[in-house]
Amino acid sequence: MEFSLAGAHGLVSLDYFVFEPAHHRLWVPASNTGSLTIIDTETGQVTAITGFPTAQVDFMGKHPVMGPTSVTLGDGVAYVGNRGDSSVCVIDTRTLKREACQRIGSPSQGLAAAPDALTYVAGTRELWVTRGVPPMGVRSIDSAITVLDASTPGNLKAKATIPLGASAEGFAVDNLRQRFYTSLEEKGETVAIDVRTHRIADRFHSGCDEPHGLALDEQGGILFVACMARVVSIDVAHHGEVLGSVATGTGLDNIDYVPSRNLLFAAAAESATLTLAHVDGHGQLRKVAVWPTEKGARGVVADSNGAAFVMDPYRGRILKLTPSPTR
Repeated sequence: MEFSLAGAHGLVSLDYFVFEPAHHRLWVPASNTGSLTIIDTETGQVTAITGFPTAQVDFMGKHPVMGPTSVTLGDGVAYVGNRGDSSVCVIDTRTLKREACQRIGSPSQGLAAAPDALTYVAGTRELWVTRGVPPMGVRSIDSAITVLDASTPGNLKAKATIPLGASAEGFAVDNLRQRFYTSLEEKGETVAIDVRTHRIADRFHSGCDEPHGLALDEQGGILFVACMARVVSIDVAHHGEVLGSVATGTGLDNIDYVPSRNLLFAAAAESATLTLAHVDGHGQLRKVAVWPTEKGARGVVADSNGAAFVMDPYRGRILKLTPSPTR
């Protein structure tokens, strides 16, 4: 099954998207279309929130049009990061109305200052923002995480800056241990940040030269790190040792984990495959299925039933795969 994105004609720049379990909805920022597509995964209904600013940006000597590229769900709202004007906008998840937008950087500073990933940290009611496009060589302008106060969901306020000394790539929130995990692109390491003190509490080495997306088994205390062609599991509950790994094919980006099924999902853009791996109680990864996707399809989120949704930017759509692996 597939879902076409609103206003898509050919290539659509896609980066971060999210699944909303309560309403079975996918929230997909479709950058160059200037819109946010919301897909009901049960009925197939597609709703578009349009009118986000877009702009040509300087990117590796080219000037593509960019707009909204990241989204996270907060307390009754969704937050949308826009690379077109370096802003973060608030969307009411009930009415789907766009509310206030706030710039976190100047468009003249380029992609290095624009929002990359957005993450809502429920325990502290904060929105954490990373910048730049690290996998594509655009380093964060400040090598830090920007923290916004989201205690009033529709009124974001600057709160703190967490220095990292490198560009942040990928994220996972550990509410149980009150930690935020991200990888440092230029250093090839993954860090745990205390969400209360905003300080780095631990450092982990997965063996990835370029760590990308992260996923978390919160109860098990296992962090999954996407390398270019494999996923590595790390014991973050104890001493941070590497527990296992699984080959996935090349071109990994964001990955996902469904704890109710002990399944890890990893979509490889270059290999055009979706790999499913079962995770045992010791953090060992065992490949149970490999499903064909499309060349360039990358980034995956999954629902609690094990249905996987994979971004297909070259065709402006989301692929839905419902594998039934044998354990």
